[in-house]
Amino acid sequence: MSSKAATPVNISSDREPIHMGFVIAWLFCAAFYFMQYMLRSAPGVMIPELSTAFARDALGVGALVGLYYYTYALFSIVCGAMLDRFGGKAVIPAGIVLVAAGAALFGLGSVEAAQIGRLLQGAGSACGFIGAVYLATHGFPPRSLATAVGFTQCFGMLGGSAGQFAVAPLIHGLITWQQFWWLSGLVIFVIAVLVLVATPAAHDDSPASRGSWLKMFAPYKEVLSNPQSYLCGFCAGLLFLPTTVGDMIWGIPFLRNGLEASYTQAVNRASMVPLGWVIGCPLLGYLSDRLGRRKPVLIAGALLMLVSAAGIFYLPAGVAPHYVLGLLLGIGSGAAMLPYTIIKEVNPDNVKGSASGAINFLVFTFSALLTPVYGKLLAHLANGGAMNLPVFRAAGSWLLGGIVLAVVLAMFMRETGPRGPRGPRARANA
Repeated sequence: MSSKAATPVNISSDREPIHMGFVIAWLFCAAFYFMQYMLRSAPGVMIPELSTAFARDALGVGALVGLYYYTYALFSIVCGAMLDRFGGKAVIPAGIVLVAAGAALFGLGSVEAAQIGRLLQGAGSACGFIGAVYLATHGFPPRSLATAVGFTQCFGMLGGSAGQFAVAPLIHGLITWQQFWWLSGLVIFVIAVLVLVATPAAHDDSPASRGSWLKMFAPYKEVLSNPQSYLCGFCAGLLFLPTTVGDMIWGIPFLRNGLEASYTQAVNRASMVPLGWVIGCPLLGYLSDRLGRRKPVLIAGALLMLVSAAGIFYLPAGVAPHYVLGLLLGIGSGAAMLPYTIIKEVNPDNVKGSASGAINFLVFTFSALLTPVYGKLLAHLANGGAMNLPVFRAAGSWLLGGIVLAVVLAMFMRETGPRGPRGPRARANA
């Protein structure tokens, strides 16, 4: 093992240059992340069409759409290990092709093809964010890493917003919902080719890059034996739920049935949450880098989420402008990306991919398990009746409780920022 791969971030690493080959590849991977997030959120605006095509009610469609998170969580582990063993050029394009194939299958209109397609989308999408962070880690100096990670998620949430406000008029005017999935698959395949061409072949000389296939997963022993890794994963997972479950699946039904908004208004208001992420992810990443601390920014963002989400559920209609609270919720949700930076800083540099894979696994295991649970909770609270505002408020209180728990977990995280007690500047002044 090279000494550079095993050495933690230090003062000299702050002056490392930008590696343009990896930066260009990161940009293409971020474009894939945009498309992947658009496919993740798009089913929310076509539930009536999917219900008709698959002969399932809204809960059944929600369960089918939620299959995405099972393979996303599982393949986060596989993708992280494969990145450490083979590098980005061999792994990331293959994952992108899986998403392209999954999109095409989903557009066929049969339940079986849709199930397989959604599983393939989740499996390949695991390479999106993990691959982009892997490339950003190799392309950008450590002083800019949190900002780069924030901009990566910015691309994704811009896609999540487009999957709502742009896809809704598209499938109700220019093209059918099936054509949307086929065209998306074609665009994603083109991106796979671009990523393959742009990604440099070099990667870390880590233990996972040598030896048997079982040794490919050896870095996870180090990552998952670190209690800080679990704090990062659980905190981020709880902060993701109001977006992945609350907004992208149940946001439009809540606005239509709970707040009696029109379809167009519900789509536009729901899209404010991922649009807020577009602002919040790079902004909070930049603030964290600028302040040299992670925890204060993480906790402040989570508190902004808590206040705005409580306002959405409980404030009387007309008290707050329709679009402001959703936008603020999205901006605060950008804090969920800071644990992705922290987990890389509390683990050695030679397990970059596995650290990202571990936190993605933990985060989206929450979404995979709690997506059907939240749907069943709504059905239980409705007790055979309509899903109205009291029902959504009662279920939403569990999401608010998750945010509170995330704040508590954040307090036990190690401060890894440059100006923190364990940061490089603190060590230099010791």
